[in-house]
Amino acid sequence: MLLANVKFDFRQIHEALLVAVDTNQPAVVRRLLARLDREKGRKVDTRSFSLAFFDSSIDGSRFAPGVTPLTLACQKDLYEIAQLLMNQGHTIAWPHPISCACLECSNARRYDLLKFSLSRINTYRGIASRAHLSLASEDAMLAAFQLSRELRRLARKEPEFKPEYIALESLCQDYGFELLGMCRNQSEVTAVLNDLAEDSEVESEAEGLGQAFEEGIPNLARLRLAVNYNQKRFVAHPICQQVLSSIWCGNLAGWRGSTTIWKLFIAFLIFLTMPFLCIGYWLAPKSRLGRLLKIPVLKFLLHSASYLWFLIFLLGESLAMEMQLSTFSGRSQSVWETSLHMIWVTGFLWFECKEVWIEGLRSYLLDWWNFLDVVILSLYLAAFALRLLIAGLALVSCRDASDSAACRYFTTAERSEWRTEDPQFLAEVLFAITSMLSFTRLAYILPAHESLGTLQISIGRMIDDMIRFMFILMIILTAFLCGLNNIYVPYQETEQLGNFNETFQFLFWTMFGMEEHKVVDMPQFLVPEFVGRALYGIFTIVMVIVLLNMLIAMITNSFQKIEDDADVEWKFARSKLYLSYFREGLTLPVPFNILPTPKAFFYLLRTIFRFICCCCSCCKTEKPDYPPIPTFANPGAGAGARAGPGEAERGSYRLRVIKALVQRYIETARREFEETRRKDLGNRLTELTKTVSRLQSEVASVRRTVEAGGTPRPPDGASILSRYITRVRNSFQNLGPSISETAELIMPGIVETQDSSETGVQGVGEAGTLASGVDGLSSPTHVLVHKEQEAEGTGDLSPEKDLGTKGES
Repeated sequence: MLLANVKFDFRQIHEALLVAVDTNQPAVVRRLLARLDREKGRKVDTRSFSLAFFDSSIDGSRFAPGVTPLTLACQKDLYEIAQLLMNQGHTIAWPHPISCACLECSNARRYDLLKFSLSRINTYRGIASRAHLSLASEDAMLAAFQLSRELRRLARKEPEFKPEYIALESLCQDYGFELLGMCRNQSEVTAVLNDLAEDSEVESEAEGLGQAFEEGIPNLARLRLAVNYNQKRFVAHPICQQVLSSIWCGNLAGWRGSTTIWKLFIAFLIFLTMPFLCIGYWLAPKSRLGRLLKIPVLKFLLHSASYLWFLIFLLGESLAMEMQLSTFSGRSQSVWETSLHMIWVTGFLWFECKEVWIEGLRSYLLDWWNFLDVVILSLYLAAFALRLLIAGLALVSCRDASDSAACRYFTTAERSEWRTEDPQFLAEVLFAITSMLSFTRLAYILPAHESLGTLQISIGRMIDDMIRFMFILMIILTAFLCGLNNIYVPYQETEQLGNFNETFQFLFWTMFGMEEHKVVDMPQFLVPEFVGRALYGIFTIVMVIVLLNMLIAMITNSFQKIEDDADVEWKFARSKLYLSYFREGLTLPVPFNILPTPKAFFYLLRTIFRFICCCCSCCKTEKPDYPPIPTFANPGAGAGARAGPGEAERGSYRLRVIKALVQRYIETARREFEETRRKDLGNRLTELTKTVSRLQSEVASVRRTVEAGGTPRPPDGASILSRYITRVRNSFQNLGPSISETAELIMPGIVETQDSSETGVQGVGEAGTLASGVDGLSSPTHVLVHKEQEAEGTGDLSPEKDLGTKGES
């Protein structure tokens, strides 16, 4: 009735609605929304509250810019109020990109840049809340993934608000983690993790989701999407890890429970019998052995054994060069004697080409290990091409004139006679660098073990810190290099100084304490010597004491961060390793993968036959003997193609499962909220009980004092009742000067026992009345009533008159 007779004011209704949401009063929110509905025909855009941004009259509001009723309800996770607002048509508009130059964003920035930024932050707080993700999204899990990625990008683009965006991004990750924990059976887990073609249609950037897995392995599209979006907590969830581990071991049920010694023994047997196993799979890929080798863990061991054989061949080539030094010191060796490793390199090249075909170029290049593979293969091919160039030049030079200088240079010339830019020099240097990088590539398999995987992640973070640190290091090193070189160039007193190259080496090894400080001495030139010593001393202090210790601190900090979250980091890295071996094909390791298999010949002939007979009517109705392999983009292929209409309903079933998980999540949140309220109410009742007990003891003490005929004086200067009444009175605004809480409560000394008893009881009742109204002291109604009561009695009533009145009542 009160709202119906109040003149409509959008600003006041907006503020009142925010207050009602903030104090969690759904009934008041419902009445205010009803009033807004009655005024929507006469007011412009009363639901979106977008005009409030440009209204300077609400700057005095206690709510931040950009906070709408729905945003506030979502931030406080008030599901009932948020659902009520959404049912009335309230929405949270998605903020424009930070680089948006539209008219709305330009006007907002010019009007008030701070208010514009705060409005964006508050809007994202509402969007990233659990309530909004649960109520406003059809697929809450996918929405959390997308929003997490968007917030991570904003943290890089807007570093001034990076902590806020990182906190919201962590909130989205926690939501996905908690939502997955609502699953109650394996059917729900399968529906959540094994999405159909919906993610590929929604996410154009997730190119790697279209790849097919081995037969019998689910596509795990949602899990791969979480890996692409760097959702570490979701991927490290026990449910996801259980699914991955069960697929990883396949039919080898005893592999997970076996001891480390047994696993090492099996790995050693596979290492020794790797060529025979590959030949067996090459001949009969559909046999029992072929199906066994397709199990991801055995495929992993097979590929690891192949790479170890490759490294052994590299070591063998190095030892052969050392043992046959006379042959390899000149040009007498042939190209094939130094290029046996190219058999493996050819297999690696074909393997990487198939990976690019399966994953897509963009998804392939996003993985740093693939980038390292490209570098290694490029260097191997460059070194081999340079050796072929030497052989070709020798053949061309000696074909025309065998006794010419060019023929002698490319065939029998000693190493000391070679030019600096000789191709064989470059080939040997490139081969040495590539051999080193090939051994570092072995770190790719370390995440399979918990301890080694954690160390591998820590080393990667340390290398990242060193790369960023090298930028500052090179600036300071170059500065001192120029200074010292300019001082010692005119004198040339020492070999280490006075030359740019030598001075750089001198300063570089000084950082590790491998140079003598006497190098900078020039006794005959006092001023240059003093300045040189001073610069060298400052360089030593800055580099050795400050920068190197700072680098150690950075590395220690990175290692500690990994250790603090070691379980999540390791499980996320292991999951990526597992998924790489779930893919279809790529079973044969290098170099056996370069051999064309009978299965490849059969597929080729079948493709040619279908192409030739595609116009025949008999071929149109005839089903193929071998159904296509089910893929992510074609989920109905294979056995699923015969599922009929039920296959089309799997997508809707997944959405029903997601909605069921969201409903469970909301119910759990409500139960936790009610439990928190009950605990809070219990704590308040406990405090109130203690206060009442102390008040009773105070009243009893006053009664005993009155009965004895004395004047009651509280031992601490003021009773609890007097301090409480004084505090309540001071809480009112504009009611005169404050009263000290230590003021004594003066009681009459000559009253009857019955009157004092009634006075004490009524005082307790008045205190209870005041205590019940503390929550509403700030409302205008209470202030008005209090002012009217104060106006009626401007003077303080005498204690005797007051007691008399109470006695009459």
